Amino acid sequence: MKDTIICRCEEITLKDLEETAKKYKSSAREIKLRTRAGMGFCGGRTCRPAIDKVLTNITKENPTDALPLKVAPPVRPISLTDLGGAKDDQ
Repeated sequence: MKDTIICRCEEITLKDLEETAKKYKSSAREIKLRTRAGMGFCGGRTCRPAIDKVLTNITKENPTDALPLKVAPPVRPISLTDLGGAKDDQ
């Protein structure tokens, strides 16, 4: 159970979160910053609810209180044509 991956993008396990909380006596926000949980490619869109629930159980505080980390999806979508650099006249 401790090897359950909570954040797939950053490969953060339940054990990683618990060990960081114990070692540094961190707040929920500090644990996220130290482990990078929720800061991967998806920007927390996939794992944020799980991370918040786990951190609430570990720290007994609401991770969204006082200076919460925001969910940050990619800035904007881009078409494959734009990405590949294809020209209109081809």
